[in-house]
Amino acid sequence: VQLQASGGGLVPAGDSLRLSCAASGRTIYRYAFGWFRQTLGKERELVAAIVRGGDTTSYADSVKGRFTISTDYAQKTAYLQMNSLKPEDTAVYYCAADRDYYVGRNPDYWGQGTQVTVSS
Repeated sequence: VQLQASGGGLVPAGDSLRLSCAASGRTIYRYAFGWFRQTLGKERELVAAIVRGGDTTSYADSVKGRFTISTDYAQKTAYLQMNSLKPEDTAVYYCAADRDYYVGRNPDYWGQGTQVTVSS
């Protein structure tokens, strides 16, 4: 599967953004999805994940209550709704898909990054 991420941008603190991850292939129901982010000099961090089939989601503590991950199987797209953005959310965001039930540390497929910058 090929993944195409989009939706990043520059926003002021408190604003919202929605990232999209469009997937190629016949169906995305077979994959777990995750959104990672990375800033310069830091390790890539998993911020949100949804299991294969979409029944369960999980979030990093730093984004819990503000970010929501979802999938639209008809559109073959995964989303990351980001609300109440903070300057510390500034990073390059990557979507990923995994053939396993959960998204692991090294997913099978990666999209290109999309830059999110939150100004204070």
